[in-house]
Amino acid sequence: MGVVGTIVLIGGIFAIPYPGPGWLIVFAGLGILASEFEWAQRALHWVKLRYDRFMDWFGKQSIVIKALGVLLTTAVVLLTLWLLGTGKLVGSWFGFHQSWLKSPLAS
Repeated sequence: MGVVGTIVLIGGIFAIPYPGPGWLIVFAGLGILASEFEWAQRALHWVKLRYDRFMDWFGKQSIVIKALGVLLTTAVVLLTLWLLGTGKLVGSWFGFHQSWLKSPLAS
C-alpha cells in the first residue's frame, strides 16, 4: 500500500494547481499512507489543518484577491496546455496556424 499511496500522493500534488480534485487526491494518498505509517498520519492532520485555515482565509478575502486566484489558476492551466502542444492542435482544427502556438517542448 505504500507504493500505491505514494503514487496517489504524487499525482495529487501535480493536480493541485488545476481545477478539480487535486487536494482530494492528496488527502486520499496521505490517507492510504496513513494506514501504514505514523508519519503519514501526522502529515495528513497537518496538511488538512493548513488547508482548512487557508480556505477560511481565502473565503474572507475581497473579490480582488479571489479574482487574482482565478487568474493565477487560469494562467497555470493555459501554460500547461501550451507546453503540452494543445494550442497548436486545436488551432490546426480551425486552420489557425501561428508559430507562437507551438510548444517549446514539441519536436
